[in-house]
Amino acid sequence: MKATLKSEWRKVTTTKLWWVLALVMFAYMAFLGAVLGFSFVQSPEQASASAGGGGGMSGLEAAQATYTIGASLGYVFPLIAGALAMTGEFRHQTITPSLLFQPKRSVLLGAKLLVNLAMGLLYGIVGTLGAIAGGAPLLGTIGEGLYLGNGEVLGNIFFSVIALAIWAVIGVGLGTFLPNQVAAIVVILAFTQFVEPILRVGLAAGGDAADIAALSDAAKFLPGAAAEALAGTSFYAASGLDLLARWAGALVLVGYAAGFALIGRFTTLRKDVT
Repeated sequence: MKATLKSEWRKVTTTKLWWVLALVMFAYMAFLGAVLGFSFVQSPEQASASAGGGGGMSGLEAAQATYTIGASLGYVFPLIAGALAMTGEFRHQTITPSLLFQPKRSVLLGAKLLVNLAMGLLYGIVGTLGAIAGGAPLLGTIGEGLYLGNGEVLGNIFFSVIALAIWAVIGVGLGTFLPNQVAAIVVILAFTQFVEPILRVGLAAGGDAADIAALSDAAKFLPGAAAEALAGTSFYAASGLDLLARWAGALVLVGYAAGFALIGRFTTLRKDVT
């Protein structure tokens, strides 16, 4: 296992892809952090509607929403990175030498999951630092402080990084289940940018009170909602959707990671590789 871990680590770190994605993620999160910070500075009510508050938004709530925006909108980066770790093997036909080096397919998959968990932590830290770098200077202008020493804010930041790391593991499982690289990326972008946001907003709209309550409960178990529950804040809360408890969100998110990995192991990785 140790040799396989070293091999998988080299595969990730000896290419430009990991740091290019990290740089893009930092810039994107800094932009989103600045947008949220600017929205709150200009209009607390508008920031509340955008980032999940009701009525006026306190400086503490604005800081939480801004610094953890990666868990709501930045998770596509570690998700894609994790998927590419497996789909790249099939696209470039390196899966054959990988299995010759480590013929135990469960060990190979486990090594990829662990290595990309570590890389996901890196993406989580980079993305969160970007959000803080973009949003903190603007939030500081309203005189309520940056809240970077607040225990609740630091806790949410920590769990936001953990959520982003788990997204990378989900990506590996998804890439194992869908080894075609183009198909995997299309599915990721379609689901994260269109399907889940539409579902989360749409499930809370229309119908009678009982229907809305039932659909809202179902929406809590979508992967993005579970990640926000783990982080402790939600970008979509203005739509009327509540979140699971933090521990429940963690279990659901880990469940998605384990589920995709197991499906990939007993489908794609059971087949003969040529």
